[in-house]
Formats: sequence, C-alpha cells, structure tokens
Amino acid sequence: MKDELYYQVALTMIPDLGPVRTRLLIEHFGSASAVLKAKKKEISVVEGIGELCARSVKQWDLFAETEDEMCFIEKHHINTLFITDAGYPQRLLHCYDPPTLLYYRGAADLNSRRIVSIIGTRNHTEYGRNITEQLISSLQTQQVMIVSGLAFGIDAIAHKTSLQNNIPTVGVLGHGLDTIYPSQHKSLAKEMLEHGGLLTEFRKNMKPDKHNFPKRNRIVAGMSDATIVIETASKGGSMITAELAHNYNRDLFAIPGKIHDIKSGGCLQLIKQNKAVLLTDAEQLLETMGWLEKKKPIKKQKELFIELSDDEKIIANLLKETEAVSIDTIYLKSGLSSSSVAAAILNLEIQNVVSVLPGKLYKLQ
Repeated sequence: MKDELYYQVALTMIPDLGPVRTRLLIEHFGSASAVLKAKKKEISVVEGIGELCARSVKQWDLFAETEDEMCFIEKHHINTLFITDAGYPQRLLHCYDPPTLLYYRGAADLNSRRIVSIIGTRNHTEYGRNITEQLISSLQTQQVMIVSGLAFGIDAIAHKTSLQNNIPTVGVLGHGLDTIYPSQHKSLAKEMLEHGGLLTEFRKNMKPDKHNFPKRNRIVAGMSDATIVIETASKGGSMITAELAHNYNRDLFAIPGKIHDIKSGGCLQLIKQNKAVLLTDAEQLLETMGWLEKKKPIKKQKELFIELSDDEKIIANLLKETEAVSIDTIYLKSGLSSSSVAAAILNLEIQNVVSVLPGKLYKLQ
C-alpha cells in the first residue's frame, strides 16, 4: 500500500507535465494518487491537459526512482511540502506556476509574516557589500525573514549578515538536497539549517545545471513579499528574478548606483522602467510595505479665537472644501495676488492653522 507522498513524488517525475498542468490535474482530481489512478480518458478531458499529457501520465513507470527518492527523504528527515499542504509557502499559490512539491530542511517558517528576498551579482563591489550588510542589520528587530539563492556574492552576504543578526534566512537551491553548490558554502548552509533553512523543488541527484536556476529564481521571487536588487548588470540571474517578481505583482526595489557602473546597470534599468522603487534604506522599505509601526501623532490643540485677516479667512475657507489644495489652486480660486497669498499662508502656518504637504499642497490642521 503506497502512501500519498509516494504518489506526490511520482507525479513530479512525469516528463512534459510541468507545474502548471500538474496544478490543473490536482485541482480537478483532488490528490496526486487520484491523478495517477485516473483513466486516460478522464485525464485527457481536463481543460488544458489533452491527449499527449494524459498518455505521459499513464505511461509513467519510474517505480525504482520513486522508491529511491522516498528512502532519501526518510533517511535525511526531509520535509516535503505538496501544493495542497498547509505548510506549503502560501505566497507561491498566487503565482501561475508554483512548484508541485518542495523539499525542505530547516527551522524557519516558510509562511513567516514578512519575507524579503535579497539578490544581486556574484561579482559585487564593496559598495554592494556595505549596502547589503547595512540594510539587513537595520531589519534585525522587524520580524523579517530573508530569502536568497546561496550563490556567491550578494546572496552569500545576505545569508551571512542575517545569521549574524539572528534573522532567519532561507536559501533556495537550484539542485537537490544531497549536495551544496557552490561547495564553498557547505558550512554556511549547515548554519542556515539551524537558523533558517534550505528549500528546493529538485530531487536528489539533480545537478546545478544552468536551466535549473530560472526555476529556482521563481521560488525566490514568488515566496517573498518584496524583492530587493542590490547590484546587478542589465542581464543575468538577478534580472530574471526581478522580472519574475514584477510579473508576480510583488513589490520590487532596487539600490541605485553610479550611472556608468556596469554592476548597477540592471538596478538603474529597473528604476528607469518604473518596475522597481529606488530604495535607500530599511526605513523606506518598512514604510513602503506598510510594516512601519505608525506612532499616533500628538494633536496640538488649536488656539481658540484666532483672529484671522480677511485674506487668511478666504484661504482657510478654501481649504475647508477639500483635504489638500495646491498653491496654484489657491491663487486661482482666492482671487488674491501672489504676494497676498504668500503672506496669508505664512501667517496661517505660524498660527498652526495650516500645514504644508509634499508637492506644495496645503491643508487645514
């Protein structure tokens, strides 16, 4: 009698099925075992599947490979997260191509309240290192989990700095959990298992081939609330991840750099295309994400019986009509001269009747 995990692993081994079609089948039949036990005709009529995929499902016969993977999972105490499991990273479900099955080792909660991915070039500058360390250190008390790809450069700096600041950090791998790539990061990965984790959709014996990394990158982008690009050229893995985050409607941030610096070219491009928000510090990130605890402003009691001049009364009455008014609108509707408006607004500000907002907008206190 095979348990459900056996069928879940088996389902991911079927060639040409892929995560999108697999999700359609799971939604239709309810479970991996139900898919594999269904008749060919029942599978083929599912919208988006067709005859070819149905044939692939019914011709599956990788029993030995599935058993081998099951033994590996059990031996190394690997957590498996199927797409219908409660512990599966729920943010990935909002992507059109979520992995069917994830393999995970670690202690971090993959559904943490706040998850930020930090990515960048392997060949970083000292500027990139400093920015990464400063940014993550500033998030120490903010209950944020850091995700990256365990690669050389910015990825490794992000993981190491997170560990140094007792921030949980998860590395998403482009290969199975039977190896670590690059091998120089074995000790880092070991430490992450205790204070974060390692996550992958790849089975054992899956090598870190080039075509695996875009798949890895979609998990980095999809399981996070926000993605921050520290340094990157205009082409490369970081830009792929950034584009994925943008397409998944995740918040995307980029650190600015020198306009002629190749390693900042990708960041500047994302900012220029309005795909990423120019980011300068952690406070801006927290504020933009709505994670900054807002302190209730102490309201100043307006002075009673303030004597306003005729010009000041005209402007005050204008501001009563709407929440914020531009200086041009005040000129137009008040009928006063520019000098009279300037003098009246200055007096109103001094008397704490009017406050100025960004963009030269004025409103009543």
